[in-house]
Amino acid sequence: MSTFTAAAIIPAYEAIAMDFGCTIQAASYLTSLQIAILGGAPLFWKPLSNRFGRRPIFLASLLLSGVCNIGCAVAPTYGSTAACRALVAFFISPAGAIGSAVVTETFFRNERAKYMGIWTIMVTCGVPAGGFIMGKFFCHTDEEKIQPTNTLKLGFVAQYLSYRWIYWLLAIINGVQLVLYIFFGPESRYLRRGVEHHGSSVKQEYFNFTRIDPTPLTALDFVQPFKFFWYPRVLIPSVAYAIVFLLASVLVTVEIPQLFGPKFHFTPQPLGLQFLALIIGSIIGEQFGGRLSDVWMKRGMKKTSHSRPAPEYRLWLSYPGYILAIVGLVVFFVQIDRLQSYNVTPIVGAAIAAAGNQIVTTVLITYAVDCYHEEAASIGVFITFVRQILGFIGPFWFPPMFTGAGLRGSAGICAGLLLVLSFAPTILLQWGGERWTKKSNMRVE
Repeated sequence: MSTFTAAAIIPAYEAIAMDFGCTIQAASYLTSLQIAILGGAPLFWKPLSNRFGRRPIFLASLLLSGVCNIGCAVAPTYGSTAACRALVAFFISPAGAIGSAVVTETFFRNERAKYMGIWTIMVTCGVPAGGFIMGKFFCHTDEEKIQPTNTLKLGFVAQYLSYRWIYWLLAIINGVQLVLYIFFGPESRYLRRGVEHHGSSVKQEYFNFTRIDPTPLTALDFVQPFKFFWYPRVLIPSVAYAIVFLLASVLVTVEIPQLFGPKFHFTPQPLGLQFLALIIGSIIGEQFGGRLSDVWMKRGMKKTSHSRPAPEYRLWLSYPGYILAIVGLVVFFVQIDRLQSYNVTPIVGAAIAAAGNQIVTTVLITYAVDCYHEEAASIGVFITFVRQILGFIGPFWFPPMFTGAGLRGSAGICAGLLLVLSFAPTILLQWGGERWTKKSNMRVE
């Protein structure tokens, strides 16, 4: 929901600009603002979730996010909308960051990639799903006349709704999630040493809202994830993944309205349909990065006489992801530049890039957690921080890149960035990751 919430208003930029009398660029800042906050806010929530448990934090997150989304729906000015959007991002951020910890705490290592992939695909698909769903629902201001639409289009509603219903729908989703989590979301954090456990397992998992970790809370706990800047086995995959996510997900999602609208004269509904390709590509890529990744590690165990292979063995699966991301982006840009009338080929490229992005996402995040599984929550926060900050900066330099280099030149720039900042560092990591850890005497599972 964190990435879905941020991207949900992308198809409504024009309607927002008309409503508040601002530019479309200013309307896009309502998304950029959330992207930046989603990167920093988990630093606050992670220590609290360690002390009080995951369940209370998730419940508070959903409740407060729903309230703030209602605030967005009724906000009368651009400033009040921006303030409410900032609060939504702050409160919705915990799950996107400490989800890796919940997966690690809930599932065994031999199936970690499969379930880590389910979590990561939700994060990845949140961006295009927001544009796809909301592009079909909402495209006008409150003052514009409501007109009938074709009910056969994917079975969506029979008439257009005000863009403010985006916020109402987000609040409704938060409410449904809250109810479901109350009944089906048990506490996953369990301390085996240093504490006494009282009551039945049901009471501890569902009805314990007191502090579960007596360790004192200090100011350093809120910046502790930054220590991974000095851990190559976390820093390198974090940056490599963030670059792929930036170019194969954020760039494509943000620029589809900017490139397709003027060239092909698309309205919000056909623009929203383009995002479906990214969802399909991500789902296909996850089959390779998730299930196959676990099978690959089991194969490694057989090769090493049933001993655990080094986490670096998993990195072999990231290279097809890089190649697919590069090929997909080149097809996407070159075809948009070449076409005079619309056909599906640029979106095929976007789907290929999305598949590569999802492969890289699951493989690299699972690799980092495998290296330091007891710090899964901190690793999730650190990776989210790196990804979101790069995602926030990216949209500011995308337009100058297109203007200066053109679409074909931009394809070459993106390919070069992926090769230099993602592909090559991963090769270096696979060669030296285990050696660096042994030399620095870090604890590895």
